[in-house]
Amino acid sequence: MKSISWRIAVSLLVLLIGLAYVLPSFMESSFVFLPSKRISLGLDLKGGMHLTLGVETDKAVSNSLALSGQELRIQAAEKGLTVLRSRLTPDGRLEFLLPRESQRADLEQLLKDKFPQLAIDDPVPGEGGGLRFFASYTDEDRKKIEDMALDQAVRTIRNRIDQFGVAEPDIRKLSDFRIQIQLPGMTDAKRAVQLVGQTAQLTFHLVRDDLNPQDILPPGVAPFPMTEGGDSGRTLLLDKEPLMTGEDVADARPSFDGRDNSPCVSLAFNARGAAMFERVTGENVKHRMAIVLDGKVYSAPTIQERIGGGHASITGRFTAAEAQDLAIVLRAGSLPAPVKILEERTVGPSLGEESIRAGILAAIVGAAAVVIMMPLYYGIAGLLADVMLSCTILLLLGGLAGFGATLTLPGIAGIVLTIGMSVDANVLIFERIREEIRYGRNAVEAVRKGFDMATVSIVDSNLTTIIAAAILYQFGTGPVRGFAVTLTLGILASMFTAIFMSRTAFGIWLRSNGGKSISI
Repeated sequence: MKSISWRIAVSLLVLLIGLAYVLPSFMESSFVFLPSKRISLGLDLKGGMHLTLGVETDKAVSNSLALSGQELRIQAAEKGLTVLRSRLTPDGRLEFLLPRESQRADLEQLLKDKFPQLAIDDPVPGEGGGLRFFASYTDEDRKKIEDMALDQAVRTIRNRIDQFGVAEPDIRKLSDFRIQIQLPGMTDAKRAVQLVGQTAQLTFHLVRDDLNPQDILPPGVAPFPMTEGGDSGRTLLLDKEPLMTGEDVADARPSFDGRDNSPCVSLAFNARGAAMFERVTGENVKHRMAIVLDGKVYSAPTIQERIGGGHASITGRFTAAEAQDLAIVLRAGSLPAPVKILEERTVGPSLGEESIRAGILAAIVGAAAVVIMMPLYYGIAGLLADVMLSCTILLLLGGLAGFGATLTLPGIAGIVLTIGMSVDANVLIFERIREEIRYGRNAVEAVRKGFDMATVSIVDSNLTTIIAAAILYQFGTGPVRGFAVTLTLGILASMFTAIFMSRTAFGIWLRSNGGKSISI
């Protein structure tokens, strides 16, 4: 037989790598050369929280449309065009007024060049002259904004949870603009829901102290509820259109107010935000500016002078934990649209312990049956198959740890199934070898022909199973995907041990006895 030294080297290297990834999951080790990744336990094994969120993408579309209206007014002004009363209508369209009908052609050209995402209806005569325009997003651009809002919501929630310190979260998109969140080991359900579901849309508005709340309010002004101190429960009249938003917040940290040492949140803006904040405060000296978070006024200080340096603070009746959580959501970014809790449930750790025990028992019983039956039927070759089975499980667990996969109860079922599939590959090979021996071939030739001919069948059958597992992973959710991952890793590991390592072991066996015979 050909030299098998390189086969031995590859087999040992793969086993050592698998062992290195498995050890941290089963023992506390101080060896710095070992990988730090461990096998993660899913919600059904570890217990924790399961949330399903619905993203209100319509709100993301309307927010984006309102920002387009602001951008339109700015760009129109730069070209000497006057655009007024940019606002959203009750049916979700953007309305704006062009007072001078003579500028219609220039405005339409601007809309065509700079705002191709807007579908513009035919203008109608405005009150007191001019033209009223109505715009909305095209179907294609609306779909893009909805998809972008969902992706951004997933990223934002993931950032918040990562900073919150929850280990091994599982966050994924579902159909119909829903997000599934699993937080293994999470115990503070109320705080988790508040952290995940808080929109954290930060805006700065001009306070309209010149208006009486009892009078009829002009367009563009609305009452906002207050939360600060003794003003809690009252409303404050603000311009609906914000002076600036929290999009340019570069950092947010919990801090303490220098006046009364109460908890607050300190903000730092990026370069663009700092310049905008300085301009806004400079233009509104001696006026009050409200800091609004998710539609509620947290504070409304009077601007005494132009504020440079790009720093501000949010004060209110915070506890230290509330200030910490608010800083987390502002630092991680605001959600592009409100989210609502569609489903919330807590999984107790006792269920996980029972599932682990049942899964381990099933795996032990299955493995024990295989370990006993294989030597009885195939002799020493059966013992070799048992060794290969152990190597398969080692590589499977190492793969789960190395790829950061989450082990779920269906994943344990995948391990049990892998035990059967791994032995099945050995059975195919052994039966082919037996058949070649019956044809009168010697041991060396029987082993070579047996492996060559059985390998084709093993690869074909396992590839079709991998394709099925890939489909399960693509279209399944939660535990189903965990089963698909475990099954795929198990198939790859069993193919390597049955085809490559087992052939290497047979080569060593035949070389040790001069290729005379094998016990099969």
